[in-house]
Amino acid sequence: MKNHFIVKIGVLITLALLVAAISAAIGFDRKQVTTLTVFSLSILGALIFWQFRVSFAFFGSSLLLLTRVIKFDEFIALSSMDVILFLVGMMVLVGCLKELGFFSWLLSKTIVIPRLTARKFMLGLTFTSAFLACILDEVTSIMFMVMLIFEFSDYYEVDPVPFIIASVFATNIGSSGTVIGNPIGLLIAAKANLTFEDFMTHAFPIMVLSLLVVLGPMMLIFRRSLRELDKKIKEFGPNDFLIQLLRVPVEKNLKKGFFIFGATIALLASHHRLEVLLGLEPNTILLITPLISASCVMIWRRDKARSYVERDVEWWTLLFFLFLFAQSGTLTHVGIAGFFADKLTVLVEGSKEVLMAITLFAGAFISSMLDNVVVVAGFIPIVKELIAINPVYKALWWALLFGACFGGNITIIGSTANMIAIGQLEKIKGISISFLDWFRIGIIVAAITLVFVFLLFLFFPLYL
Repeated sequence: MKNHFIVKIGVLITLALLVAAISAAIGFDRKQVTTLTVFSLSILGALIFWQFRVSFAFFGSSLLLLTRVIKFDEFIALSSMDVILFLVGMMVLVGCLKELGFFSWLLSKTIVIPRLTARKFMLGLTFTSAFLACILDEVTSIMFMVMLIFEFSDYYEVDPVPFIIASVFATNIGSSGTVIGNPIGLLIAAKANLTFEDFMTHAFPIMVLSLLVVLGPMMLIFRRSLRELDKKIKEFGPNDFLIQLLRVPVEKNLKKGFFIFGATIALLASHHRLEVLLGLEPNTILLITPLISASCVMIWRRDKARSYVERDVEWWTLLFFLFLFAQSGTLTHVGIAGFFADKLTVLVEGSKEVLMAITLFAGAFISSMLDNVVVVAGFIPIVKELIAINPVYKALWWALLFGACFGGNITIIGSTANMIAIGQLEKIKGISISFLDWFRIGIIVAAITLVFVFLLFLFFPLYL
């Protein structure tokens, strides 16, 4: 064990020194070499020693300040505090709604299907998973869907694995549909000044179409499991059990939760028009709406307020994001992102289509192996510099969004939703899925959706 740890340290140091040597050979100055080396050290250290990712983020950021690559006030300005605070507010709100039984009620209104068949269940499962990911986030959505699938599969005595995988695929696809479905959507919106309306008019329709396109292949892939489920449904009779299982009475506190959640979604949806009306900076209302909602929740549920902040806010993850965002912003600050953007533009001879393909497929491939937030944080500085060269490249934001979200379906470690679902499957059911078993299905689903999206980009360029 100790030797294995030492080998990992050796690999990390070797890779960091290699990055430094290549950076110096390219002709980067001291600040640029230091920034790229430190950023690589932080990212590679987090990936090799995932449980210590926050430690590497702290250490790398400290090195940038210690070597005077960036000043403290500049570092704070680059840390995307607006995104962090948005996520804090949403986590408090979601924690309250979860306690009130909001998500169980929501499932009771979406997944209960009259005259149940296996195909109807698969259809309801995928669209419910995608819809929940859109209006909440992929993590909260998949946690509730997994529990539902376990209850369903236990009753009908069928293998839960195909339905878990289908739900995860739909969750990752659905998370691209709105600005709040995935942290990367919010990060892109904040950096590109995209609004909730922009996501609803550009991302949401593509998400729905992608889900429809992949539904047939998923039915084909899981056809044996669907046939088995149909037999069990005929054997066990109508799905009265499922209806009773999900029946959640609407109590007084839950009604108040409906109101707060509805008001939050309404403000998010109309934020752009309100900002124009009030003369505010772009995305001001978008980014403060969860904080307003969270403040109302903590006043209303004041006896639970402290637990919402301490228990339901993922401080470990948010701290990692904060320092990661600041380090990726430093790449632009010292001119590294601009250098790569210029080289990339020359390499593809300014072709928007080639850049779209590179961003979409490279983003997907890398996201299948790394955390998609890490991937997007690294891509954003380069995309911003490309758009500064030519505004026509603004469509690259959407390529980055879909590549990172859809690429998460390729491997078992491709997204947080994947790992949560597999973790629950192993913990509760004692069932494991091998990397290869997942990959055989995931690569098909990801390839279909990515190619479909790229064809949309090619044939409907005005839409973007």
